[in-house]
Amino acid sequence: MTLKGRVLSVASECVPLVKTGGLADVVGALPGALAPLGWEMRVLMPAYRALRARTADWAEVWREEGLWGGEGRVLLGRVEGLEVMLLDAPHLYDREGGPYAGPGGDWWDNAQRFAALSWVAAKIARVGTTDGWRPDVLHVHDWQAGLAPAYLAYGGSEGVGSVLTIHNIAFQGWAAASQLLDLRLPADQFYPGALEYYGGLSSLKAGLITCDRITTVSPTYAAELMRPEFGMGLQGVIATRASVVSGILNGVDTGVWSPEAEPVPYSAAAMQGKAANRAALCAEFGLEVPGPLAIIVSRLTDQKGIDLVPEVLPEFIEGGGGLVVLGSGDPKLEAAMRDLAARYPGRVGLRIGYDEAMSHRIFSGGDAVLVPSRFEPCGLTQMYGLRYGCLPVVAAVGGLADTVIHANPAALSAGVATGITFHPTDATAFATALRQLLALHAEPKLWSHVQRNAMKQDVSWASSAAEYAALYEGLLA
Repeated sequence: MTLKGRVLSVASECVPLVKTGGLADVVGALPGALAPLGWEMRVLMPAYRALRARTADWAEVWREEGLWGGEGRVLLGRVEGLEVMLLDAPHLYDREGGPYAGPGGDWWDNAQRFAALSWVAAKIARVGTTDGWRPDVLHVHDWQAGLAPAYLAYGGSEGVGSVLTIHNIAFQGWAAASQLLDLRLPADQFYPGALEYYGGLSSLKAGLITCDRITTVSPTYAAELMRPEFGMGLQGVIATRASVVSGILNGVDTGVWSPEAEPVPYSAAAMQGKAANRAALCAEFGLEVPGPLAIIVSRLTDQKGIDLVPEVLPEFIEGGGGLVVLGSGDPKLEAAMRDLAARYPGRVGLRIGYDEAMSHRIFSGGDAVLVPSRFEPCGLTQMYGLRYGCLPVVAAVGGLADTVIHANPAALSAGVATGITFHPTDATAFATALRQLLALHAEPKLWSHVQRNAMKQDVSWASSAAEYAALYEGLLA
């Protein structure tokens, strides 16, 4: 494969090194997905305490003095096929806790910690590493790397194009205006049309106004971000740059998320294993469900619409349905799920927490996955559902709207439906969707057809990687 270009991908987390959410999955998947298309990608991220032990034999490819209170070194190594550069700055990252917070809450100097990551990224993009590697494109993810395009633009880009991907606009990297100079940002750019953000600073806004291209993780979310109800204060900034905004869906690892690879395998052409997995799942949770067995595998938060479940579930249970829930989050919502399990023994199963192996068993055995999110940039849960013939019942927002074809009469007649969508995200619409689920499940031939449609959908990284490659090529041109 001819090398088309090099990309420096900058993020705060990356599978398999550290993960708190879907951002890590995307950052970890992109290098492998782009390699067959001729793009060489290195991932730059902080060397958190748990990662430092991995770097004992890694080569130093960059050294930075005076990095907000100490020295930083960039170390290069390979992890499960990924070329990774870790920014080793112990005074910033060698701490007990997660990437963003410790036992006492968010780290007080998060603005500086991730400014350091961005600063080093911009300098490497401009001059290359000491082993002779220099990127053609700087691709940064979310607020944690948002200052990198700004540092690159204000210091001279040297022909390097920049892309910023918004994974979740709810997190914006706010800092006080008094930190402007400490964050090494130009004072003459502190005004509403540039760096100023409601009297303060936002590293995400800084990236949005200085990068060459803006992407987010689904076409619908890209459009939603220009509206006040989804843009969370940045809608005007994004609308102003609409000509360089695009939505590229995430994909899933179809090798890991594959019904053919489960202990009791099945496929769209041979569904017998699905029934066996459903029976095993019911036995595991002590359930007897005559109708559709719905599942929820999610963070238990209002954003995910979990607060709507107690209101709509009684009618669904009365209609013959059942529910298995795996997740954790808001203590009030955890308590609400426990209450449902207590009220409907034999129909509602619950596990608070997360277990990867159990999630595979739940998707393998479930009939439908419920995703009633109020906003969802892309979503992977509904894609797992499609892969496993676990029909998605989703709110028509963001990536959920882009990946699920609603089983309305026209779609059913054309034979293209893959699930059920509803709008708006409220209990009335959600309850209507569950009634449709019950009715669809009561027609076995139709249910089977929709189920097979779902499993045939391409949710891999193939098409998404091609879109990123085209974006990079456009920057080179």
